[in-house]
Amino acid sequence: MNTLPTALEKYSKKIGATQLPFVRIHLEQADNLLPWNSKVGGAPYLPKGIPFPVNAEGVQLFFMAQVNFAEMPPLEGFPLKGILQFFIFDDGLYGLDFDEPEAQHNFRVLYYADPVTDSDALITDFTFLRSYGDDMPLKAGSEWAMRFQPDTGLMPESDFRFDGIFGEDFFARFGTDEWSIAEAYGKISDAAGHRVGGYAEFTQEDPRQPEDLMELLFQLDTDSKHGILWGDMGVANFFIRPEDLAQLNFSRVLYNWDCY
Repeated sequence: MNTLPTALEKYSKKIGATQLPFVRIHLEQADNLLPWNSKVGGAPYLPKGIPFPVNAEGVQLFFMAQVNFAEMPPLEGFPLKGILQFFIFDDGLYGLDFDEPEAQHNFRVLYYADPVTDSDALITDFTFLRSYGDDMPLKAGSEWAMRFQPDTGLMPESDFRFDGIFGEDFFARFGTDEWSIAEAYGKISDAAGHRVGGYAEFTQEDPRQPEDLMELLFQLDTDSKHGILWGDMGVANFFIRPEDLAQLNFSRVLYNWDCY
């Protein structure tokens, strides 16, 4: 655990109990990526005979990212193999539906349990794809390889479970030091960046409900170095119920993104 502010030391046991493992994702120059490799942008893994994902109106979606779990360090609760893909849409909300954030009308999460590693069995020519709008989180054609790093993180104050564990207005108890202590805790519980599992980052508020436990499946953050921008310095999250993840059921994923 990172060093706690002195005022929080008496809460160290409770804070430490919130620690969760996750896998941090670093993006790197994509050199000779294979169709089944983990990536952000570029072209997806797509076996011949499988149609390219479309929205509810039959319009082609935009490939955002894929994670090949066989390339990722093991993470409890997550598959050890298979490819998980994320597609969004080039409308004003990037496929997000505030009223039905789990309805995969304008986004899609797909899983291939047993990927084929034979290029001859895969679609590699994607010239059939349409042109996408310019105002997307990442530019069509950009492609970045994923490098994985196991890590752990503490529960940030923005997590929907925080008040239930620490009490409402937890930092107010420190009086005039409230903001400095909250800021210090925010630095050691920072959930920003690209990741699989663990805690999520928000610029607004956590969209999950306490009575319906969902965990972070995948997060793609704003990353100016690699040309990724969600609105005004925002972040996108995909959440899943643990029982669905255990059953490899990705039909009920909650998609959310927000910005400043």
